Amino acid sequence: MIAIGIAGYGYWGPNLARAVAASGCARVEMIADRMESACGRAALHHPAARLTEDIYAMIADPAVDAVMIATPVSTHFDMAMAALRAGKHVLVEKPMADTPARAAQLVDEAARRNLVLMVDHTFVYTGAVQKIAALIGNGDLGDLYYYDSTRVNLGIFQRDVDVIWDLAVHDFAILDRLMPSQPVAVSASAATCIAGSPANMAHLSVYYDDGAMAYLNVNWLSPVKIRQTVIGGSRQMVIYDDMQTSEKVKIYDSGATAGTDPYEPMVSYRMGDMHAPALSTKEALLTEVQEFTRCVEENATPLTDGISGLRVVEILAAATLSTQSRGFPVDLVQKKVA
Repeated sequence: MIAIGIAGYGYWGPNLARAVAASGCARVEMIADRMESACGRAALHHPAARLTEDIYAMIADPAVDAVMIATPVSTHFDMAMAALRAGKHVLVEKPMADTPARAAQLVDEAARRNLVLMVDHTFVYTGAVQKIAALIGNGDLGDLYYYDSTRVNLGIFQRDVDVIWDLAVHDFAILDRLMPSQPVAVSASAATCIAGSPANMAHLSVYYDDGAMAYLNVNWLSPVKIRQTVIGGSRQMVIYDDMQTSEKVKIYDSGATAGTDPYEPMVSYRMGDMHAPALSTKEALLTEVQEFTRCVEENATPLTDGISGLRVVEILAAATLSTQSRGFPVDLVQKKVA
């Protein structure tokens, strides 16, 4: 059974530790957090795990096979690199690093040492996203026209990342999984409404090489929590509402077609049935942890591997650059060439 070390037991670390304990294929060997109070909470829930306030001592411990990192984004690179250099497989919370250059270094180090590097893009492992990915892969939606997402709530304000790196990162990971084409440019505008805090609201547009577009609305200052995405295809359309307890995904046999007769309407509409497919009810984080351990045991490539994590960080960095010029599009292809 794979022995896991959890780095950080604040907001997300307890969820990772719980999923590892429930996975049946790994055990929580050690938990490390610099706060004594966090270690105290960890002791209550995981009495069999060894505890330490020294994260790097845990990383170096020979009894630990793999490390899961759930610490502030600014620490991801140093901790993940230390774990890789210590010969540990790594699962790192999103985003994997704070710059594309650092993310690329982690990818190279993992490849050089033949270690698994996985990014904690949990939404990719939800039953809803898995179902939508299958629909797209099977051609059920036809050509994809757009992805339109609203991801807003009141808080939680982060200290070291803005709302784009905190919330839009989820959509970028989902887009990386779903879109059959490649992003070529991104435009982003953001605002800081609370003095002294990072940007708390942003609107983003992502342009794809086949003409498809993605529109993202992310906000820490909404009076209600909304997690809704509309995906338009030439054959069918989808509404994915993560706040629903059932029928999170609804498929509409609706659309529009260009008319060919000059004496007929310019566009003809199709208004068909709606159906809500059955989705896996398995917890996404448990699926993710089991995927990580499987890849460690089989030397396989995870669905959200380091390379996909690097792509997400690249578009995050480009979006940040765009906000500095009030939404002027940043060419992703030219940045990669450079």
